[in-house]
Amino acid sequence: MAFKVLTAEFLHETNTFNVYRTGLSSFEADTLLIGDDNITARSQANTGLAGCIDSSRKFGWHMTHAVSAHAGPSGLVTTEAFEYIVGIILDAAKAEQPDGVLLPLHGAMVTELFQDGEGELLARLRDVIGPNVPIAITLDLHANVSVKMCELAQIIVSYKTYPHIDLREAACQAGNILQRTMLGEISPRTLRAHRPMLGEANGGRTDIGPMIDRIARARAYESEPDIFAVSINAGFEESDILEIGPTVLVTFQGDATAPRAFAENIADDIWARRAEYLNTYYSVEAAADIAANYTGDAPLIIADYADNPGGGAYGDSTDLLGALLKKDLSNTCFGPIVDPEAARRLHEYREGNTVTLAIGGKTDPRFGGGPLNLTGCILHLSDGACIGDGPMMGGLKMNFGLTCVLQVDAIAILVVSEPIQMYDLQQFRAFGIDPAEHTVIGLKSMQHFRAAFEPIAGRIIVCDSGAICTPDATKLTYRNVQHPIYPIDQDFEL
Repeated sequence: MAFKVLTAEFLHETNTFNVYRTGLSSFEADTLLIGDDNITARSQANTGLAGCIDSSRKFGWHMTHAVSAHAGPSGLVTTEAFEYIVGIILDAAKAEQPDGVLLPLHGAMVTELFQDGEGELLARLRDVIGPNVPIAITLDLHANVSVKMCELAQIIVSYKTYPHIDLREAACQAGNILQRTMLGEISPRTLRAHRPMLGEANGGRTDIGPMIDRIARARAYESEPDIFAVSINAGFEESDILEIGPTVLVTFQGDATAPRAFAENIADDIWARRAEYLNTYYSVEAAADIAANYTGDAPLIIADYADNPGGGAYGDSTDLLGALLKKDLSNTCFGPIVDPEAARRLHEYREGNTVTLAIGGKTDPRFGGGPLNLTGCILHLSDGACIGDGPMMGGLKMNFGLTCVLQVDAIAILVVSEPIQMYDLQQFRAFGIDPAEHTVIGLKSMQHFRAAFEPIAGRIIVCDSGAICTPDATKLTYRNVQHPIYPIDQDFEL
């Protein structure tokens, strides 16, 4: 039997401390593709849509894809953007009356009106399709999974890798479970275990540390009868919302006793190891000292964890760059510095011109430093477009907007207009910088950079520049979280 399946991608990771709203223009600048416009653009890459298409071909679905909407992590999603994109999905559901729904989502969307954007979407979708049509969703490993999400979606599959190289795989797994559900072979539902923490201690790193064993246990448990998916979500601590923090989900059927015990056991491990941090967060001064004394054969990579645009930071903090400029470095590259005003000014000149101007630090100098007055030579001017070729972004288009490479002393600085974290080597190479040929690489990312940059690195260190993705929760003002919660509150027991 060929089932009618509705699919849609709607992904946003909302940093509620970011002062900028995420409107329709933000989605249009990244990804806002309606219907079949998506198929060619995203069907062969590391996307949820690719996994939906794989499932459709495998099972012979009559698949209707409503929309692919994605904006880079930033502030609250505007009501206009949310209503427009949700409206496309609901209109498609009304028109198609599907047998099942498969939605690649994020799980940490906060809008101007709703702390739980995904839960609101699912509630409205249920009003259209009724209580019995199965809904399968995929979520980012950094989802803040709400009770409502688990009540309204029978099937939930989160990514199991960070860097996230399994978006397509997760959607395929969800598609397999959805097919069996539509056939009537299984009757899944999803339970949730949660702990009162802003986030898992190490942000869910799956390359080292305790998440390796947790994910291995999850995969093994998925082979048990009546267990279909196990999702371990680190949470997203930059969303100041009531239902924040790490969760363990089990999609199963039958008696809940054993799945509940399994989920609670892993959640207990997350809680017990809440203070075990894998990263050493160097100050900008300490990171600059390490760079000044580095003698390795392969590049030293300094990742500015706190100013990661991939976590909703502004990408314009300057303290790390300023500290590096004070050292007698050679052969160094740094990027990005997000400063659309500076990028526009630099495009008034030509390659080879020497220019003096203020760069970075213009959004909120309290977090990571104010503007730097720099004099440098313009090496490269670009519209900012590039296509990734690494494990995460291979084949996907990215666009920094107006972009310039400014050489200041020994540092080639990538000045851009759009806040995108460093995922891929092409985000340097497309603009004339080969990171593998540099001694020191400063970049803005928490973890995703490792997929492409770790193979060329001699050493990697992580820096806390004090920007709004700082791991130090005391530097941010939380108003909506439920107390007690770790690490804001220290002395309490479950």
